[in-house]
Amino acid sequence: MSSPHHRKISVVGLGYVGLPVAVAFGKHQRTIGFDINARRIAELKDGHDSTLEVEDIDLRATNIHFTAEPADLKLADFHIVAVPTPIDNAKRPDMTPVIRASETVGKQLKNGDIVVYESTVYPGATEEDCVPVLERCSGLKCGVDFFVGYSPERINPGDKEHTFTKITKVVSGQTPAVLDVVARVYESVVTAGVHRAATIKVAEAAKVIENTQRDLNIALMNELALIFQRLGIDTRDVLAAAGTKWNFLKFDPGLVGGHCIGVDPYYLTHRAQIAGYIPEVILAGRSINDNMGRYVAQQTVKHMIQSKLPVNGGVVTVLGLTFKEDVPDLRNTRVTDIINELKDYGVEVQVHDPCAHSVEAHEEYGISLIDADALKPAHAVVLAVPHKQYLEAGWNGVVKRLKGGAGVVIDVKAKLDRATLPAGIVHWRL
Repeated sequence: MSSPHHRKISVVGLGYVGLPVAVAFGKHQRTIGFDINARRIAELKDGHDSTLEVEDIDLRATNIHFTAEPADLKLADFHIVAVPTPIDNAKRPDMTPVIRASETVGKQLKNGDIVVYESTVYPGATEEDCVPVLERCSGLKCGVDFFVGYSPERINPGDKEHTFTKITKVVSGQTPAVLDVVARVYESVVTAGVHRAATIKVAEAAKVIENTQRDLNIALMNELALIFQRLGIDTRDVLAAAGTKWNFLKFDPGLVGGHCIGVDPYYLTHRAQIAGYIPEVILAGRSINDNMGRYVAQQTVKHMIQSKLPVNGGVVTVLGLTFKEDVPDLRNTRVTDIINELKDYGVEVQVHDPCAHSVEAHEEYGISLIDADALKPAHAVVLAVPHKQYLEAGWNGVVKRLKGGAGVVIDVKAKLDRATLPAGIVHWRL
């Protein structure tokens, strides 16, 4: 750990990204944890994190002042903005949350304050979009009265190994002196150390290409799955064989959702197009990944027809709705694409998820989660998200959801053992 930095910390936005950051600092010093969601603040004050990123015992061991009062931000002089940056229905960056957060922070800024953004943005957004808002709302001059920096978040929801303090932190500041302060602040809690980026734009760009690279690699796997399906070859068998080469990169086909991989590339492509360049490879990868949910639904219907099972009026049970296994995070989940496509075929779809919050599922997607005991016998089951509960139940947990114990099973992430395939089951995997 480095020497004390003498800065008072606030964290604006206490979701999957912001709360672990606030907790890390709150273990060492009094920290202001701000969020506009009063329900979230009440929950955290009670010592519970519904996102499950922070254990209750760790949350209660911190010195954090949880608040929804903007004026409390004046108690800090180093503000970390960690609000979501989603995309809209046209797949364009939606900077509304980060602009509103900038307005909130700007109204409380004092001379000498530093504002560091962790939210994913396109290169240039901090200085071109956020700074003018901070200046307008504070009446202060950036670079003279207050300063900014950027330090991209690297939180992986549900990952208990690569946590905030154990991941190298990229940091940047608008001047060498500011960069030094930003680095020392993060070094005080991040045991993995920091990487000092050359400029704020470099740090912003580094964030979006990290997830763009993963997106493109998964897109290649998905395209291979589309090809091998037509050739009658099992994709997973091909990947297992190819993976024996020492430098073969391990990626699997699947649905690409969540707040990072399925979103961040659009921030880069948006800025590239403004600069006059059409990023064909990145957009092609996005197109492939965004269409995989519909492809899975179409394969479900195809195998139901081949098995002489009813489609229009048929029943399909979808197991799992969150964007990844064993987390309650529903942001940008692509399981909804499977559900909506099946409904377009006239299928009756029932959805179960032991991790997702039913109120959030209904508010965000209009989907009613059904208790396991209330699921009707189905003609097909789609194992969309391999939560631990489903994997522990194995084939028995899937087969008991089928009418008469027979039908179609769509194993999206290839988690069910083909060697123990029960009789009467038509099994397909991506």
